[in-house]
Amino acid sequence: MTDALQDLGRLRQFVVQMTDLVNRAGGDEPTMLDTGAGYLKELVARDDWLPAFCATPHPEHYQQYLLHCDPQERFSVVSFVWGPGQETPVHDHTVWGLVGMLRGAELEQRYAFEDNALVPGQRARLNPGDIGMVSPRIGDMHKVSNACDDRVSISIHVYGANIGRVHRHVFSQGTGEKKNFVSGYANDVLPNLWSGDS
Repeated sequence: MTDALQDLGRLRQFVVQMTDLVNRAGGDEPTMLDTGAGYLKELVARDDWLPAFCATPHPEHYQQYLLHCDPQERFSVVSFVWGPGQETPVHDHTVWGLVGMLRGAELEQRYAFEDNALVPGQRARLNPGDIGMVSPRIGDMHKVSNACDDRVSISIHVYGANIGRVHRHVFSQGTGEKKNFVSGYANDVLPNLWSGDS
């Protein structure tokens, strides 16, 4: 058994756990978030499994690599790769989501609408092993940036849909103006979770 196959076994186990969870919990978001957070915490507790091609930064903007999508699009798993100084605009998700920090660190600035204005809320820093959550129910708008000026940061995200195909929104920090977007993915191939004996 090669190290690469052994490493992908951790991701495969996570996909199996999440598939079982979505089969059991269905549309129960609190269960998906609470139980899924425990599975994701186990996955990001070790940094020996992410394929190199899903950890490659882009010199100008962050990358979103698809690691797995449920065939019925009930959940997806992606890696976010941040070069130094890279950040998102203020955006929403429209579905539940979990964020597990694998390498480096992220800064999150939450936002909400009050009196038709975009108002900053809670700030948080995610370090390796930390888990964050988003959803329309608990708070869905934020801006995320690489907290490290000198190195790449990587987080693993799980969403309650095929997030690369979901119609979402970005917001102007100055005016709160909303624009539609679909994120897509940076990769054209997926990790082969099902090869080998691991």
